[in-house]
Amino acid sequence: MDAVEFDLNQAGVSLLRLPDRPGVAARLFGAIAQQNLDVDLIIQSIHEGNTNDIAFTVTQKSLKQAAAVADAIIPALGKNSRPELGEPEVKAQEKPIAKVSIAGAGMIGRPRVAAEMFKTLADAGINIQMISTSEVKVSCTIDAEDCDRAVAKLCQAFDVANSPVALHSPSKQAPVVRAVALDVNQARLAIRHLPDRPGVAAKMFGLLAEENISVDTIIQSQRCHNIDGILTRDIAFTVAQIDAEVAKTVLEKAAPEFGWGEVTLDTQIAKVSVVGSGMVAHPGVAAKMFEALSRHQINIQMIATSEIKISCVVREEQGVTALKAIHAAFELAGTERIQVPA
Repeated sequence: MDAVEFDLNQAGVSLLRLPDRPGVAARLFGAIAQQNLDVDLIIQSIHEGNTNDIAFTVTQKSLKQAAAVADAIIPALGKNSRPELGEPEVKAQEKPIAKVSIAGAGMIGRPRVAAEMFKTLADAGINIQMISTSEVKVSCTIDAEDCDRAVAKLCQAFDVANSPVALHSPSKQAPVVRAVALDVNQARLAIRHLPDRPGVAAKMFGLLAEENISVDTIIQSQRCHNIDGILTRDIAFTVAQIDAEVAKTVLEKAAPEFGWGEVTLDTQIAKVSVVGSGMVAHPGVAAKMFEALSRHQINIQMIATSEIKISCVVREEQGVTALKAIHAAFELAGTERIQVPA
C-alpha cells in the first residue's frame, strides 16, 4: 500500500434499465465526450432481465450538464424488450459524494486488501455506494460528509499517509493509451440481493480472503430492490478460474446466515483493458474503446475503471476480436498481443 487517496469533487449519474445490447455505452459516452466532460469512475454491473445499469462520476460543476446529456441520449437507445421491467431512467445524485481509494502496486495477489478496506469502512458505519477496482487500486464512493472519517480510518488501518487525488493527475503530454491487455483466465461471480448496509461487502470478501482467493474486478450495482422491506443491491466480481468453484461454494454456504440471494458463476468471459497514465487528461478515451467494441457487435457485460485503466468484460469467444478492435482504434504500434498469463 502506498496511500489512501480522496476526492471531494465528485458527483454521480446513474442510468437504470438500459437495453442490454452492443452500442449502448458507446452512444452514451460518445455524447459525453462531445461535451468535453471528464468522466472518472465508470461502472456497469451484470445484466438484469435484458437490461443493464451504468453509473459514472464527474466533477460537481459538470453534474447538471452530464445528466442533461444522459437524459437526451435515452430516447436514442430504444425501448427495453421487456416493458414490465420499466423504462430507462436517469438519476443524478444530488447529495454530495466523495471517492476514497487505497492504492499500491503491492496489492496484486493479496486477497485481504479489499476485504480490509470494506471492513474498515463498515466498522466506522460508512455505507459504500459504488465500488470500482483495478490491480493496483480499490475505489469506493461514499457520502461526502463521511470522507474525513473514512480517510483517517483507512490511513490507520493500512499505516499509510493520505493525499488528494488531484496531486496525482498526469499532464496532457502523458501517453493517452500505451497498451491493451486481454485476460481469458477469469470467471465472474454474481451475488444477488445483498442487504444495502455497512458490513455486507466486508463480510463477503472477508470469507473469500479466508480461502486465499484474490478478487480482481468488483462492481456494485446501482439499482436497489425492496425485498420484504429490506433494500438490496447486487455485486459482481471476477476471480481466477481455478478459484471460481471454491468461491461459489463458500458464498452459497454463507447465504442463509448473511441474507444474500442467488450466487451465479460464468466461466466463459474475457476481460479486455486499455491502460495509460494520460487518460485522465483526455476526455473520450472510454467512448473510443466502447465504440470499437460496438462496431464489432461486442456486448459489454461489465465495466470498471480507475484513473489509468478501463476494463470491460465480454464473452470469451469475443475476447481476441475485442483486443484487436481496441488495438486498431488507438493505433498502437506493433502487433504483439498482451495476454495475462494463468
